Amino acid sequence: MSDQDMAAYWDRAGRVWVEQQGLLDRMYQPIARAVADAADPRAGEAVLDVGCGAGATTFEAAWRVGPEGRAVGVDISPALLELARRRVGEAGLEGVEFCRPTPETHVFRAEFDAIVSRFGVMFFPDPVAAFANLRTAAKPGGRLAFACWRGPEDNAIATVPLAAAAPFLPSLPKFEKDAPGRFGFADPDRVRAILAASGWRDVVIDPLDDPTPVSAEELLTMSLRVGPLNPILAGQDETVREKVREAVTKALEPYVTNGVAEMNSACWRVTAKA
Repeated sequence: MSDQDMAAYWDRAGRVWVEQQGLLDRMYQPIARAVADAADPRAGEAVLDVGCGAGATTFEAAWRVGPEGRAVGVDISPALLELARRRVGEAGLEGVEFCRPTPETHVFRAEFDAIVSRFGVMFFPDPVAAFANLRTAAKPGGRLAFACWRGPEDNAIATVPLAAAAPFLPSLPKFEKDAPGRFGFADPDRVRAILAASGWRDVVIDPLDDPTPVSAEELLTMSLRVGPLNPILAGQDETVREKVREAVTKALEPYVTNGVAEMNSACWRVTAKA
C-alpha cells in the first residue's frame, strides 16, 4: 500500500475511530499505560507518540512528563488529530501538541527522550526507513516502546467476526504478517530485523495481553464498525448487512457471559534504545 493509499484508508477509518473514540480508549487504555510504563517518561522529558490517534497515549505520556515536559502526537488521520486537539483542553494538559508529519521522511531533530506508540507502527509502507528516521528524532540513548498485535490466531476478536461473515460476502481481506497492516508485526523475528536494520539496539519483545471486558453490544460494535468488516459492509445492501449482523452476533455468543465479553487483545510490547 502506497503512502497515498494509506492516507486514503486512514481518512475513512479515522472518521469511524472518532465516532467510537470513547469505547476504543476504554478498551485499550491498559495497553497505553503498559507502553508508557515501558518507555518510562520522566518529569521534564520530551515524548513523541507515533500514530497517536485521538491522543490517549500522548496524554498518558503528558501526565508523566508534567507541565515542564513536552508530549507530541503524530498521526495520518486529520479527523483523529482534530479530535485529539479538542481533547487537550478538556484534559487540562500543558505542553501537548499534535501534527501530521510522515514518519519515513519528516526531518526530525534529536529532541525526544522517548518514542511511544499504541498500534501505530505496523502500517508503515517502508518500516525500516520509518524506524531509521524515527531514530533521528531520539536523543542518544533515547527509549522506544510500542505495542503491536500478535498473530490473528491469537486474536479471536479479529478472526471470529470475519469467519462468521464470510458466507454472505464476495470477498474478505486476508491478514498478512509481512506487509503493512494490523498484523504486520506479528512475527517477532521480523520486528527484531526491522529495528536492527534501522539502527535500534537492545530490542526486547514480550507478550502483552489485555482482556478488558466490554458489553456484548460493544463487542458487536467493534466487530462491525471498527474492524475490517466496516468498509466491506458499507457496499452491501441492507439484507446482506442484517444477515452478517445476525451471523456475527451468534458467533460471538460463546465469548459472552452474563452480558459481558472478555475477548483478549493479544499483543507484543517492544522496547529498544537509540
